[in-house]
Amino acid sequence: MPSPTVRLSFKEQMHQAREDAILQAACRLLGEKAYDAMTMDDVANAVGIAKASLYKHFAGKDDLCCAAMVQILQRVQTYLGSLPADMAPLDKLHALVRWSLERLLTNEMPLLPSRNSTLRAVLMANKEYLDSLIAVSDQIGAWITAAQAQAVIDPALPPLVVLYTLYARACDPVVGFLKEGGQYSDAEIVDLVVRTCFAGLAARPAP
Repeated sequence: MPSPTVRLSFKEQMHQAREDAILQAACRLLGEKAYDAMTMDDVANAVGIAKASLYKHFAGKDDLCCAAMVQILQRVQTYLGSLPADMAPLDKLHALVRWSLERLLTNEMPLLPSRNSTLRAVLMANKEYLDSLIAVSDQIGAWITAAQAQAVIDPALPPLVVLYTLYARACDPVVGFLKEGGQYSDAEIVDLVVRTCFAGLAARPAP
């Protein structure tokens, strides 16, 4: 028999709703300011709560940002799982990059922490984060090798190089530069960055 659904009390529901709002604000601020510039005051102000209330949910900035990054990876996993099973591997990679860029344009995709940041050290010690990162990387890596087998991605490139190249699009500064320039719509920016990501900069023969 299925386990009975556990009903949360009103107080527990409010606690969970506030925590969700905190994580959402942290993700947005990490996208806007990045880790080093973001403060707990920024998060409390964005949610509209006292900083003391914030610390009832998270012990500190590292703890909060780690939880936000885990949540982002879980969203990526959910998106990957939503793609049709019969979709071509290259089309899945295109869709993933497009989805990441759309999140980046709306500050929903936190910038990756630098190699020497405190946050990176915290993330590397977090089992939930590492497990999610490995699961996402394995899934994307399988699509990369399948696309290389079909010769639609250069098979001479090491799959890890392709994987890191795709990851880098999720924090590509070109997106911000084009957005600030105001010459292109968000949709056009996504199209242009996806095109340069997969097709490079080489000239093509006229049709």
